[in-house]
Amino acid sequence: MTASTLKAAAFDSAPKTAARNRARWASGRTYISAALIFIWCLLPFYWMIVTAFRDVGYTFDPTPFFTHVTWDNFITVFSTDLGNHFARNLLNSFIIGGVTTVVALVVGVFAAYALARLEFRFKFLVLGFILGASMFPGVALVTPLFQLFTNIGWYGSYQAMIIPDISFVLPLTVYTLTSFFREMPWELEEAARIDGCTQGQAFRKVIMPLAAPAIFTTAILAFIAAWNEFLIASQLSNDETKPVTVAIAYFAGAQPHQEPYTAVMAAGTVVTIPLVILVLIFQRKIVAGLTAGAVK
Repeated sequence: MTASTLKAAAFDSAPKTAARNRARWASGRTYISAALIFIWCLLPFYWMIVTAFRDVGYTFDPTPFFTHVTWDNFITVFSTDLGNHFARNLLNSFIIGGVTTVVALVVGVFAAYALARLEFRFKFLVLGFILGASMFPGVALVTPLFQLFTNIGWYGSYQAMIIPDISFVLPLTVYTLTSFFREMPWELEEAARIDGCTQGQAFRKVIMPLAAPAIFTTAILAFIAAWNEFLIASQLSNDETKPVTVAIAYFAGAQPHQEPYTAVMAAGTVVTIPLVILVLIFQRKIVAGLTAGAVK
């Protein structure tokens, strides 16, 4: 092989080597960024769990690992000796979140289908009003809602928290499902109509099964939003209907003016568990729903 041939081969391989190096560097940056985001998001959750299992006397121990492990904090959370009723608060959150999610989905599915499939006047104006409602600050509604529900005798009831939660969750439900229904091809529904289905049957037997991933994703997002709501519930709930988000804020310690940090961390861990279980159970549905818009 002549010198000129060697130089030509080296010249040809140089761009390929540079391209491989750039690809490796880009892949490395992706992994590093993902690791940083992962640590940034999960570090507070990890510290919450560490503190939840730590003895009260070592609450402020800076050791980043599990030390002085005890179950007493979880026993304190579910104990009623200090006036806390955490088990009842958990049930209240499940009731409020479940009813809010079901109602928002039932209304949101039909509203989203109508906005995506039907042609009527002022359709985009209606969608604009729905999105505008989601941007309205919740703090501005606390005083009028308190006055309204007090006047009609609903203060401290479940509906006093469920109805505002529906108004907050419904725009998210309608907007998410509308985007999905718009991406669904018309031919599927038309084929069902040709086979003899009515519009309602085509919606129930064809559209709804195909929309299941998006519905699951929307349901989980709606439940999480209702589960985490604090502002309205803190003003409109009483001791019987108080959800966990409000209950944790009013946790009482063993001594007057004592802030029960370890018990609060244990309660936060218990509150987070249902959301983690939901995501783990329906993670495939969530991924399918988030990527459904790519289906042709």
